[in-house]
This record gives sequence, C-alpha cells and structure tokens, in this order.
Amino acid sequence: MALSGPQQYPTDLLDTTMDQLRTLLAVRESGTALAAARLLGREQSSVQKQLDTMNRTFGTLCGEALVLKRGRGKDVQFTPTGEALVELARRTLDQWTEGIHDARRRLGRTLSVGSTRYTLGFLLDAVERVSEAYERRGVDLKVTHVRTGDLFAKLQAKELDLVCGSIVVTQGQEAELDPYEIVEWRRSGLSLLTNLPVEKLPGPSVTAAELTRLPLVVSAGGLIARFLTAWYGPDYRKELAVAAEIEAAHYGFELLRSGVVSGAMLVTRGIGQAAENGSLPEAGGLRRLDIVGDVGPRTEVLVGVFTRRGDRASCGPGHPLNLLWDALSKENERWWLSR
Repeated sequence: MALSGPQQYPTDLLDTTMDQLRTLLAVRESGTALAAARLLGREQSSVQKQLDTMNRTFGTLCGEALVLKRGRGKDVQFTPTGEALVELARRTLDQWTEGIHDARRRLGRTLSVGSTRYTLGFLLDAVERVSEAYERRGVDLKVTHVRTGDLFAKLQAKELDLVCGSIVVTQGQEAELDPYEIVEWRRSGLSLLTNLPVEKLPGPSVTAAELTRLPLVVSAGGLIARFLTAWYGPDYRKELAVAAEIEAAHYGFELLRSGVVSGAMLVTRGIGQAAENGSLPEAGGLRRLDIVGDVGPRTEVLVGVFTRRGDRASCGPGHPLNLLWDALSKENERWWLSR
C-alpha cells in the first residue's frame, strides 16, 4: 500500500535543510566552494561538507550527482539534475520567504516602506505620527532608500509594502497605474537649473521646443529619461545637444557649479524649486527656469504614495499599513494648507 500524506517523503530528502539549499545557490552563483564560503561568511570546509552531503543525497535520490569537480581552481560543473534542483531550491526559498512576509504583514508585525531621497522628509514626518502606536504594538518598521525607476518593481516583487516617490505619467498610458492605490501629492513638469548668463538664456521660462538648442545635462535613466523618451522617442539623444550624461543628480549639480560644463540640467520642478529656495545646498547658485509646453504627448511628474491595490482593503483600519497611509494623507493635506 502506497503511503500518503507526510509519511510519503523520502527520509534523505527530509534531512535536507534550507541552509543547505542556500549553500547550493551560493555555489551556483559564485562558482566554487571557496567563493561561496566568502559570500556566506563561512569556512570553506563547512561549505564543502554541505555540498558533498547534497551530492550524495541527491545522487541516491535522483541517480545523478548535483555537481562535478573540475580540478583545483576551476568552477564546479553543475549537472542537468543540479541545474534543475538549483531552480527548485531558489523557488522554495523565495516562496517560504514570501509566505513568512505575508504572514507578518497580515498580522501587522512588520511593515517595509521605501522612499526616494526627495520624498524622505514627507515619509519621516508621517512616521512621527504613528511611531507611538507602532512602539506599543511592537511593529518592526523597515525604511529603505529606493531609486525612482524601481518603485513599481519593488512593490510588484512584494519587497516593499508602500513607497513614496515620483513617477512619470504620459497621456494615454495611465493604465500602468491600475494595479496601485495612490495618494497623489502633486503633479508638475520639468525645470532647468543653469549656469548660463541671463543674456544667453533669459528666462523665467523656456519652451520645450527650445531644449534642442541648449547644451543639456541629462540623467541616463529615471524620470528625466522617461520624459525625453515620451517627447522625442527612444533616440532622444540624437535630437538634443547632450553636453553631459549623468547617473546621479548631485554629479550634474557639481558639473554646472564648477563651470566644467556650461549649460542647463533637466530636473523635476520640485527639485528646481528646492534649489531656488535654498533647501538643496548642492545646487546652490544655479538659476531655475521652468519648461513650458510639450513637444510630444502630455507628460507629468506625479509625486505621491503608492501601494498594491487591494492590500489596504485586506487589512483592518488599525493595521500598520493603514495607519501610515492615513498619516501620509494628513501630511499631504498639511503641505497644501501651508502653500
């Protein structure tokens, strides 16, 4: 009679631990037991012992070892069975991790939130409103810096429960917002920060069509690249006079402030205003001009708070996610009243 239920699993399989699965993944990623030991912060002998144990176990269970040694200093060779079980191990660990996170979220024991640099102040002000309630309930709040281009990816992967930041919304593409619930703080366009003299670039604004004649500092990715792609297409660099392409905004500010580049840097209007009013010291001394009009579909920067649609509804009103959401909504109201 065939066994059913928990009794059916092979004893050798049940002796395999999640730590061994993690070691298997580390060896696959790094290539050798020595490199995996460095990755995991362990002794090589410990990693090699686990690898040998799994080789014997699954060699018996499957009829083929997981890895084959290829000589001193060479990466181990994973067999087809080894490759298949690496993927199974990765899915197993990912599913368990996600299940644990889901259970903690459901019980309100942990909350993972992210923020871009320029929205962190709003988030921290809101956290102050809920910190006492979180402390009473023992909520583990994890705050993570997140790049603008990663906001939705982090939410979709369930790495974060809530994010504060900016996205680009292009007319006709609003459907990409459907999977998310949003507290919209504000929408705006772009500005220029420039070191060019007034006689060369008078201001107080320029039209979007005039950008093609200006030496520009542009970000290689993120919001600005999405704006330019919406306006000029993916080959926007051919349409513009790109004086410098940067990965981080502070580098662009330094190029302009030092005079190494004479031109104008494309930034969101919020950053431009922060530079103008002195709350962004690294951009001090640069002049702001707003960009008016569009040269393609209407495109805006939406600044706000985002979470997966349905998550808040699945929690009670006193759940940490809803408490923080309400606090962020109040911070938004306070910001508008102070304007």
